[in-house]
Amino acid sequence: MSGYRKLSRTASQRKALLRNQVTAFLYHGKLVTTEAKAKEVQKIAEGFIALATREKDNYETVTVTAKVARKDADGKRVKEVVNGKKKTVYDEVQKQVTKDAPSRLNARRKMLSYFYPIKEVPAKGKGRKKGTKQVDLVKYMFEEVAPKYATRNGGYTRIVKLGQRKGDGAMTVLLEMV
Repeated sequence: MSGYRKLSRTASQRKALLRNQVTAFLYHGKLVTTEAKAKEVQKIAEGFIALATREKDNYETVTVTAKVARKDADGKRVKEVVNGKKKTVYDEVQKQVTKDAPSRLNARRKMLSYFYPIKEVPAKGKGRKKGTKQVDLVKYMFEEVAPKYATRNGGYTRIVKLGQRKGDGAMTVLLEMV
């Protein structure tokens, strides 16, 4: 007996389906699908939530100095003439940067390798590229989801049965975060 459901798909199709559904579920917080798919998605998603809660505070804040180009009122770089050549003027600025510990970096890379990229489209510009922005789902997992479930030991999701689908009679369920 295998350790997972095959869902009547080839390995590549099954992996793509699960990646897509896990990404959508973690981004939206709920998912309506068949019972078999929901149980597979639940297994994977709970693992990622547990990984995020374990590593949520595993970083340090470091102050670094960075060179930043000086800009004028129009937002253009300020240039000065040195030895007959135009050179950009740079200012040194102190910045706060979070530095991940090795285990948190590993967790971040695992999530990045599994999640599909998400683009958020504003309601006003539906169907247009302008105004779309890339969503950082890994950052969302560490900053929003992990603190929410920090005190909880597993059981981050629940499955609620909705009834049979009209077309083929498959049992549909709502998979949601608790």
